[in-house]
Parts: sequence; structure tokens; C-alpha cells
Amino acid sequence: MKATLLALAAAVGLAATGAQAQGNYPQRPITMIVPFAAGGPTDVIARIVGENMSRTLGQQIVVENVAGAGGTTGITRAAGAQPDGYTIMMGHMGTHGAAPALYPNLKYDPTKDFAPIGLAAGTPILIVAKKDFPANDLKGFVEYMKKNGDKVNMAHAGVGSVSHMTGIYLSSVLAAKPTMVAYRGTGPALNDLMANTVDYMTDQIVNVAPQIQGGNIKAFAIATPQRSPALPNVPTTKEAGLDGYEVSAWNAIFAPKGTAPDIVKKLNDALLKALDDETTKKRLLDLGAVLPTASERSPEALQKLVDSEVARWTPVLKAAGATAE
Repeated sequence: MKATLLALAAAVGLAATGAQAQGNYPQRPITMIVPFAAGGPTDVIARIVGENMSRTLGQQIVVENVAGAGGTTGITRAAGAQPDGYTIMMGHMGTHGAAPALYPNLKYDPTKDFAPIGLAAGTPILIVAKKDFPANDLKGFVEYMKKNGDKVNMAHAGVGSVSHMTGIYLSSVLAAKPTMVAYRGTGPALNDLMANTVDYMTDQIVNVAPQIQGGNIKAFAIATPQRSPALPNVPTTKEAGLDGYEVSAWNAIFAPKGTAPDIVKKLNDALLKALDDETTKKRLLDLGAVLPTASERSPEALQKLVDSEVARWTPVLKAAGATAE
């Protein structure tokens, strides 16, 4: 009996110590793995949000860029980290939505292998084209694609990129089969679009807004329910007559599966404070980002988003025969 009591006391003591450690979290810097190269939309959003979260948490959030395989290399590493709150990650539509369809041998399950923290920001998708594309608005573009879809070239930043996935999605909506032209990143794809070498592409507002504002490419529509303050003259797809195409390249913070609920709450609270901070909000909005609504900011809402995105992208990408392996 005495031995049993001693064992019970020891167990209670260990639990109390663990709880105390979690209660004092964080006690050292936190690593946020961004699964893409520095300077891209996901990286920029991670750094803006992380900077503010660091002040709230009292410890620095250090961004570590681990690029490769459409973002799945970094996410795989982060998923295998200790679930102690000191390694988190910024995932997005590709890594936690499209990856299961694109990578048959994916080493993680977006719906089961993470502790969702919260949605950080969305980056709207635009349909853009070379300056001398025959159509001048979305209606004309749709009509042209229906008649000449198999003769048109669509640029994208590589298999698994946002421009690749959203381009396939647009093709499915239009029932068109353009020639897909892959590049090693958005920069080269945009350069050829501006040079009239390729016909059109779909990509994030952060990447294409400067070229639209500079008159280097045409913008037919933005695929969000509302217009963007960054490009107020560009109509939404719905306004322009294409109801079936709405998509945003969301970015969200995750922790490894098994992370303690109170740590998840602290990280979510810090994220919410960042999104409500006027300076941080302005920096994100100036990029053209869309901030999550109150109902979209909880870990539970993010889990539902991941589940719905995997269900959304899997049939679209499989029907197109898209694979990265």
C-alpha cells in the first residue's frame, strides 16, 4: 500500500511539474518552420504575424525556411517535432489541402497529424493574362477559353504551387484543357507572361498586384467574395459572371499533434492579438491579404477548414491527373 501511495504521489508530482512547465510556456525562443523560400507570400505573412506574436509571448519566434517538394518537406519535419510548443509551422492551402492528392506517398495526414492553432491570413487569387490577350474582361476570357481552350498556354510556378492548383481548378470550372507551362517559381512565369510568351495564369495577389498596377499584365477578376482594397478596380469573379470560381490561398499556424491544449490556447491568443493589432493589420492588408473573421479564428474552425480543403482539392487534382511524384 505504501509503495502504491508513493508511486501515486510521484505520478502526481510529475503531472504537476509538467503542468507548471506548460503554465510557464514559453521559456525559450520558438521556431516557426515556413516550408517555402524566404520572400514568398507565406514567408512574409509568417514574419509579420510572428513578430507581433513574439511580443505577446515574451519570447522570439524564429522563422526557419525549409523549402522543397511543394512545401511538404518542411511540414514533414515540423510534424515530427516534439509537441512541446517550441516548434510550430505556417502551413497553407497546398501543404494542408492539396498535398494528399499531389503526393501519393505523403508522410503526414493534414487532417490528423497536427494541432491547429489558427488561420493567419488569406491571399486572394487573380485571373491575369498577357497584355495582348484577345479578351478585355472576364466574360470575354471565358468565351475565348470555351472556344480556344486547347490552343492556349497557362503558366504556373511548378507542380504543387498555388498557381498550379488554382489554374487546374479554373480549367475544371471552364471545362477547358489549356497547355500547362511549368516554371521554377512565380518570377519566371510572370516574366514570360509580361513578355507575351504565355497567355494567362492564376496566382496570389501578393505576386501579381505590382504588375497589374504597372500595366504590365491584364487582370480579369479576383476570386474572392469582395473586391480587394489593394486593387479596387478589379471585379470579383461573381460580379464578372463566373460564380463557380472562388478561391484564396490561406495560410495558417499548426503545431505537432499532441501539443498541450493550454499551449495551443496561448499560441492562438497571441495570434488573435496580432491580427487585431492596427500596425500588423495594416501591413497584411497592404499586401492584399484577407484577414479571418471572428468565426474563422479558432483552432476548431481551422480543423474544419483543413478537412474541407482536402475534400475539395482531392477530386479536382485527381481528375486532372496532377501528381508531383
